[in-house]
Amino acid sequence: MKYALWTVQLLLAALFLFAGGFKLVAPIAEMTQQMAMPGWFLRFIGSAEVLGAVGLILPSALRVLPKLTALAAAGLVVIMIGATAVTYKTMGGPITLFPAITGVLAAFVAYGRWKMAPVEARGTARAAAAR
Repeated sequence: MKYALWTVQLLLAALFLFAGGFKLVAPIAEMTQQMAMPGWFLRFIGSAEVLGAVGLILPSALRVLPKLTALAAAGLVVIMIGATAVTYKTMGGPITLFPAITGVLAAFVAYGRWKMAPVEARGTARAAAAR
């Protein structure tokens, strides 16, 4: 299970790093033509996506506050719920499946890192006993 979680975490981190990075560096005028949202909101979403991508990897990889990985994934689920709703409203149809599936994968990581295969923090008694 931990290999499946790491694979999904890495794929989601790459996706959100790319999408969020684009929202941070693209000109606001260009983005608002594609999406009918305020520029400041798109920058905020981009920042949240980049931070979420970092949160999917670093806490678990460094074993420093690894529960933050589950919280980052849960935050990305919220973003993807909004993305699914906006995509359905603006484009409709099967294209709505992409943000919905991405949200389900983020939910899988959130649940997996919280309940099924949590990473133990360094220095904890359970982590020391496992070594």
